[in-house]
Amino acid sequence: MKPITQNADIRYLGKLLGDVIRAYGGPELFERIESIRASSVDRHRGIADAAPMDRGLEALNLDDTLAFVRSFMLFSMLANLAEDRQGAGSRPGEDVAAALDRLAAKGIAVDQAAQLLDRTLIVPVLTAHPTEVMRKSMIDHRNRIADLMRLKDQGLSQVAGGDEIEHALLRQIALLWQTRPLRRERLIVADEVEIALAYLRDIFLPVLPMLYQRWERRLPQRPRSFLRLGSWIGGDRDGNPNVNAATLDYALGRAAAAVLESYLQQLHALGAELSISSELCTPTAEVMALAGASGDTNPARKDEPYRRALTGCYARLAATCEQITGRPPARRPTVPGVAYGSPEELRTDLVAIAHSLAQRGAGLLATGGALGRLIRAVDSFGFHLATLDLRQNSDVHARVVAELLSVAGVEARYLELDEAARVELLRRELGSERLLWSPYSQYGDETQSELAIVRAAARAHERFGAGCITTYNISKCESVSDMLEVNLMLKEAGLYRPADPAAAAIMVVPLFETIGDLQNAPEVMSAWFALPEIRKAARRRGYQEVMVGYSDSNKDGGYLTSVWSLNRATRALARVFEAAQIRMQIFHGRGGAVGRGGGSSFGAIRAQPAGTVQGRIRITEQGEVIAAKYGTPESAAANLEAITAATLLASLEPVSVSEEATVARFATAMDEISTTAFNTYRGLVYETEGFKTFFRQMTPLTEIADLKIGSRPASRTKSDRIEDLRAIPWVFSWAQARVMLPGWFGAGQALHAYPDRGVLREMVATWPFFQSMLDNMEMVLAKSDMSIARRYATLVEDRGLADTLFNRIESAWNTAHDTLLDITGQTRLLEKHPALDASIRLRLPYIEPLNLLQVELLKRHRAGESDARVREGIQLSINAVATALRNSG
Repeated sequence: MKPITQNADIRYLGKLLGDVIRAYGGPELFERIESIRASSVDRHRGIADAAPMDRGLEALNLDDTLAFVRSFMLFSMLANLAEDRQGAGSRPGEDVAAALDRLAAKGIAVDQAAQLLDRTLIVPVLTAHPTEVMRKSMIDHRNRIADLMRLKDQGLSQVAGGDEIEHALLRQIALLWQTRPLRRERLIVADEVEIALAYLRDIFLPVLPMLYQRWERRLPQRPRSFLRLGSWIGGDRDGNPNVNAATLDYALGRAAAAVLESYLQQLHALGAELSISSELCTPTAEVMALAGASGDTNPARKDEPYRRALTGCYARLAATCEQITGRPPARRPTVPGVAYGSPEELRTDLVAIAHSLAQRGAGLLATGGALGRLIRAVDSFGFHLATLDLRQNSDVHARVVAELLSVAGVEARYLELDEAARVELLRRELGSERLLWSPYSQYGDETQSELAIVRAAARAHERFGAGCITTYNISKCESVSDMLEVNLMLKEAGLYRPADPAAAAIMVVPLFETIGDLQNAPEVMSAWFALPEIRKAARRRGYQEVMVGYSDSNKDGGYLTSVWSLNRATRALARVFEAAQIRMQIFHGRGGAVGRGGGSSFGAIRAQPAGTVQGRIRITEQGEVIAAKYGTPESAAANLEAITAATLLASLEPVSVSEEATVARFATAMDEISTTAFNTYRGLVYETEGFKTFFRQMTPLTEIADLKIGSRPASRTKSDRIEDLRAIPWVFSWAQARVMLPGWFGAGQALHAYPDRGVLREMVATWPFFQSMLDNMEMVLAKSDMSIARRYATLVEDRGLADTLFNRIESAWNTAHDTLLDITGQTRLLEKHPALDASIRLRLPYIEPLNLLQVELLKRHRAGESDARVREGIQLSINAVATALRNSG
């Protein structure tokens, strides 16, 4: 058995945690926890059986159980931190410099890469999907520990205040130990906005300009600001009645206040830095004009034109801040100023100062340093920080449009019309200057709420600039009329104008998320581009975006069919877009878990079909993935490097004719494999009698719904059908029970059934798509554990049903395991991925006791035991298992 290894940080932080537990819980509690930990580690090393661990767990009373679960949760949290520090979330070769070298080796010059970047758009989009179980207070303490460890790395022994670093670390871990891990109140949308804002303000704002400075050293010219930020938080209304016009206003206002305050701080610092005297260096006429117009008449700065120019910039930006946010900045300007009309006006002033600095001294003060970073920030973030998407379900739009048409006397039975009639009617209304809404008529709450959203978006464009909202995503989009309905709603707010439809301020984006939707997507987009006004608008904009959903397609058809359907759909869409002469931009709706499209972003982007990236990609980042990828500046930089490098490679790496032929041959094989996987998965999940009951009783689905980790409901409706359950609790529940079914079921059986193992091995060796698919599936299999899952199956009341279905799942897991090892040429899972193997194997001894305690607590809770500590223990264990698994939701 391969030994379990640890890095030095894990041992060090684990020792400090032990000291804290001993200090606050007493030596007896520490010894009990340590005994169980040691027994579990010995069992996973193969030198002991489970009996000592089981005895230790059985001896815990409820208070000790809560302390034990917290201790293992905190160890997992500190282990995550240590691993992030060791690898900073990246693998060798997953950076822009390495991508440029790889392209150069294949004959792609750096000039070509630079030209691509000038028309590139890469956007990580933060969402509030409820998979982050950790309270913000816990994450803040973890980040302070990370800061202290960085000081320790630098060889320092004390922090700035004089405390010894080790004592400061102990203090932070002690605070963690005494911080309540669970939320008492359910998050509201404003909470989710503030949590995301902390990442946008504290991580992305400083990291992006720093990355550009790094990239500029490798590129022949300064690239455009192609890497930008997006968010759904405050604008995603699909199934969340708590998102409305007020939350939209709040999200945009808070983001604007954060970015403007950051610019003001940077301007103030620049004023202190640029103490250049006109007696020693002659500035340009542009800088002298800025200085003269600043209103700064302080005689002490008479010979310091740069400082006076920056005083004027600060005054104007302070006026902008007050105009946009309604509040003056924390540091008032010393002179009055007229608000900037746009971020471009501010950028023009800053560039004038930079050009002046470049005139002398061989450009030593040209575009780098703090001024260069501020210019880049203004370029990237504008006055809005992150572009906020709107999203709603197509069924809602249809009802709203139906009511508008009915009340206006245009069409009383819109919902009964067929698609052709709907399209004809909608296009006619979109061509008319007349509005449908009347202030003298009565409308339902849904219609009023949806119209309030688009009106709030129109006000936001006037207040923050058009860049604050550019996209309206349509969930469950199945037709052209689904998209035209949104344009009709936008028209009611002046965001779509009949006189110039090509100038539509907000792009309508269809979201294709089920297997059927993905199959029909090319036909829908062909019909969309057949409309002359739509084609004209897309060409003027320069592109059209399509969103593809990983979560619902997986729940609908299983992992393998989902990823293959996404691959096929994007290839077919590329042909549709090419025929329409419109550039395609794919928005990938990925989750954290493999069952929701998770896994390596670098691998996923590189595995996209040839011709489907074209330098433009948006990707959702949600839940626990945000903290894991962007929790520290180092990990954020590494992950942003990785998606940029992957976009370059996926867009520019040449594909030979022979490679295209090989992929076509592989596609035929994948069609057959996918059909088998789809039928196998559907046969279990949707066609097996009693499976719904089995799933709900075996997993902690109901108990997960009690966790207050998000503002939206777990299901779109009150139905208990699996079809109506959201993908997140579906995946989350299977992860807690260590089955991980959404990430592998159906795939293993289908691969096993395919008759030509030689073709499968060839696909493993040469096809990035297949490699990425198997890598993710292998990680899921490594994190699952059928022996632990069998314990969860004892929660099912019907023992015959439990045995029948669990044996079927366990047999399928064994088939998936053995087939994957055979076609990848390994003797054990993750043999070819030693770093990931070490990471998972380190965690397993800490996860198993948590799972066993969770099962016992679930039994007691479901048997009617009313002790509040039982319920708290369940929720703590869910939190702890999710923390240890990292990408469980």
